[in-house]
Amino acid sequence: MIVHIALAALLLMGQQPIEAVAAQLDLFNAKQHGLVGETPEGLIGVVDPPGDQDIQTLIQSVNKGRLESYREIAESRGLSLAEVQKLAGKNLIERTPSGQYVMTREGQWMKKADPGSP
Repeated sequence: MIVHIALAALLLMGQQPIEAVAAQLDLFNAKQHGLVGETPEGLIGVVDPPGDQDIQTLIQSVNKGRLESYREIAESRGLSLAEVQKLAGKNLIERTPSGQYVMTREGQWMKKADPGSP
């Protein structure tokens, strides 16, 4: 069900190559399995380096797409790329479900806890 929702959301965002859709679904699975997580810079990173070649390829593909989007946003809004990345990172980390990994500002990976847990 979640995969179908993710696919529908991707398709609603406009015409995307099938590779981009596949990368997003792979990203969903990689996050679910704790292989990758969100960073404060709005990018994804490998939780347990170095990660296999498929994970590295996924990270490069997703981050390339994100950086292209961030550059377009920065240019259209008169912001620096760093500002857009910081805002995106904050938003992506806030939206990350509990149980998935996020990177702290100090560069440490942590599994996001349930909002109600101590």
